[in-house]
Amino acid sequence: MGKFMSTRIKTLCKRVKKADKDAACELLKIYYEDIYSYLRRLCGSRHDAEDLTQQTFLKVWSSLDGFTGRSKFSTWLYRIAHNTFLDWLRKDTAGVQSRLDQWWQDCTDQNSSPFENLAERQLAQCLYEAVDRLDEDKKHVVHLHYYQGLSISQTAKVLDVATSTVKYRLREVFKILRVKIGIEENGFIQKQTIPIEKGEAI
Repeated sequence: MGKFMSTRIKTLCKRVKKADKDAACELLKIYYEDIYSYLRRLCGSRHDAEDLTQQTFLKVWSSLDGFTGRSKFSTWLYRIAHNTFLDWLRKDTAGVQSRLDQWWQDCTDQNSSPFENLAERQLAQCLYEAVDRLDEDKKHVVHLHYYQGLSISQTAKVLDVATSTVKYRLREVFKILRVKIGIEENGFIQKQTIPIEKGEAI
C-alpha cells in the first residue's frame, strides 16, 4: 500500500472514530473484498463468509478507538477477521469440510475460457485441497501470506506469533506439499489463481 493510501486510511480511521458514516463506508469499500475472500476460503460457504465479514466489520467499528496505529490498519483488520473465524469455528466444526468441497469447485480462473489452462486450474484445485487439509496453524500462514499477500511480519502479527514461527510453519508446509503433490515454493507462487505479494523470504 502506497504512502498516499496509508495516509488516507489514517484519515478515514480518525473520521470513523467521530462517527462519520461516509468514512466508514469508504473503509468498507476498500477492504470488504479482501476480508470476504479470506473468510470465504476458510469457511467454504458463501453465506457464512458474508456473515463473518459483517461480524468482522461490526467488531472493527466498535473497537476502532482501541486502534493505536502501531501496526497497519489492514494487519489489525485481518487479526479481527482471523479471531472472528476462530470463534465461529469453535461453534461449527461439523460440516465445514463438506462446504470446502464446493469452494474448491468454484476456484477457477474467471479470465480463462472453459478449455484454457485446464492443467493449471486442476493444479490450483489440488493446492486448495492440500492446503485446507493442513492443520489450522499451517493453513492460516498459507492463507494470510500467499493468498492474501501479507508479509511474514504482518502474518505474524495477525496470528500473534513470532516471525520465526511463521517461517518455520511455511517450511513445514512445503515439506508436506512436496510429498503430497510434488510442488516447491516457487511452483506454489506461480500457480495461484489469486495475485499475491510474496513478502520476505523464508
